[in-house]
Amino acid sequence: MPAGRAGPATDVVGLGRWRALGFVTPGLVLIGVFLVFPALWTLYIGVTDYRLTGTAARAPQIVGLENYRRALTDPTFYRSMWLTLVFVLGSAVLGQNLLGFFFAYALRPARPAVRRLVEALVLLAWILPSSVVAFLWIAMLDRDGGTVNVLLGQVPGVAWLIEYPMVAIVVFNIWRGTAFSMMLYSAALSGVPPSQLETARLAGASTGQTLRDVILPNIRRYALTNTLLITLWTFNDFTPFLLTAGGPNHRSEVVAAYIYNTAIVGGEMGYSGAISLLVLLVNLLLALVYLRVARVRPA
Repeated sequence: MPAGRAGPATDVVGLGRWRALGFVTPGLVLIGVFLVFPALWTLYIGVTDYRLTGTAARAPQIVGLENYRRALTDPTFYRSMWLTLVFVLGSAVLGQNLLGFFFAYALRPARPAVRRLVEALVLLAWILPSSVVAFLWIAMLDRDGGTVNVLLGQVPGVAWLIEYPMVAIVVFNIWRGTAFSMMLYSAALSGVPPSQLETARLAGASTGQTLRDVILPNIRRYALTNTLLITLWTFNDFTPFLLTAGGPNHRSEVVAAYIYNTAIVGGEMGYSGAISLLVLLVNLLLALVYLRVARVRPA
């Protein structure tokens, strides 16, 4: 073969690389359009006074870190973060986690027909559009003739979305999001070695001891993965806005609703961009903490 001339093998390798590039290019374009560009745009407007209307909408000015300084000294921002923490801990870390595991564990010995029926009902809440389930819950929690108040025998009864807005959105999110945890824990429980369960049974272990010594160590990584995912999803969930719009008097204004009210209602796009970046950093911190915990081997 003459020096400097590529052989058939080299041509095949080069063709394979071009084909591989052709396969991944659509995905890279989508990531660039829907992830990278919005992130860079948010980073840019976060250092400007960009607004939806007025002079700042046509020619925004660079204000540096002023928006970040404002956010870090804004009591409303800290209140929204606190409400988000309550929302995440109550509805995701505790509610969806525990209820999802309960369904998955309780359905293990159930008949296939019963198990499929319960799974279908739980999944139905998860796959319905957010707007549909939000208006369904608004009707259920209505003060005059709502399902909850009718069942309690109080008509007119409690205005749940006004008197107890955080309780309402926490319960709503548990009902809506439990399906994912249930499916993940069902898969995790199916991977627990039957020999270990049989050994625990023969040793006379109680249900609690079997959970503690056999089941939980085997599904630990699944539990951490589930907790990480539902934490991040709930932290950025916009559905509570459809129920309460952050009200009344900001009492249920989780951070997603706060960003929307700041950007769209208030028109302060630059300030909302800075808040969005701070929220992103909090999400990254949570992810790093979970990943660090996942790497620690149980004693």
